[in-house]
Amino acid sequence: MKLAIATPIIALGMMATAGQAAVSDLYEERLARAEERMILTAPIAGIENSLWYDYRIDITEAQKELRADLGRASDLEDLRDAWEEYARELRQERKEYIEEMAERGYRSGTVTVG
Repeated sequence: MKLAIATPIIALGMMATAGQAAVSDLYEERLARAEERMILTAPIAGIENSLWYDYRIDITEAQKELRADLGRASDLEDLRDAWEEYARELRQERKEYIEEMAERGYRSGTVTVG
């Protein structure tokens, strides 16, 4: 008798795990994670100015907002919206910081030694 009761409970647990796996592999989250890898970790040209500090604050705010949005999410669409907004904010903040520094004569770039 105990086995008959345990089997449906185990099956429900396995379904929940499969559902969580599907949710954790959202396209929007993968895009956001790619944007996270592009977060600037050092100021352009080593210039720590108000633009750099504003950029870092904006990134922190986007991360806080994501946590709040994920905590309030009630369905898959809410999760997708939260991740999509987060990716968009990271991309926008990086772009604005780079553009504003370029206006001041500081360029972002890479050096290749060959």
